[in-house]
Amino acid sequence: MRLTPAIIVVAAGRGSRYGGPQHKLLESLGTTTVLGLTLRHALMTRLPVTVVTTPALAEHAGRIVAACDVVQVPEVPPGGAGATGLGMGYSIGAGVAARGHAGGWLVLPADMPGVRPETLLAVAGALDEHPVAFAQYQGRRGHPVGFGVELYSELVALQGDEGARRIVARYPAHGVEVDDPGVLFDVDTEDDLRRARQSLGEALDRA
Repeated sequence: MRLTPAIIVVAAGRGSRYGGPQHKLLESLGTTTVLGLTLRHALMTRLPVTVVTTPALAEHAGRIVAACDVVQVPEVPPGGAGATGLGMGYSIGAGVAARGHAGGWLVLPADMPGVRPETLLAVAGALDEHPVAFAQYQGRRGHPVGFGVELYSELVALQGDEGARRIVARYPAHGVEVDDPGVLFDVDTEDDLRRARQSLGEALDRA
């Protein structure tokens, strides 16, 4: 029986560029939140979904996915990723370890609520033939990035805030062209949030 890839939604960043009154992932988008819409798109694929987040956001994540699918990691202190080993790489490793028996892993930042379910499935399908695959729109590289099962040991060993860039550079990476501008858009600032609220009309209706 072929194992399906899992989606690892990384929601453990500080969101330091966002100047709003609360964490950017908790800001509203339609009837849900930035994190909520990202997770709902992931769940619509019917692939396994794990959220890697901090204690401050774990309760919110647990309202959308099962509590057993929420992996908590410490919050990175200001300027502390390099010294502590925490950061994006550490979060990816924790998520992959939690889904160690999956047929690969798609890494999706939680602040990318515009990534469509069909995009996630397209990248997951590319892992049948490629060790690394990523979504691209009009030739521009975006997210998610998918990794095949053969990269498990390297993924779980990741540390710090560099993410998986070195792994992507080390192996042949296949770009999956999709008609989805959401693969390039993340909610980093208050202006980004306003644009998300204006542009994600259909997705917000579904949510």
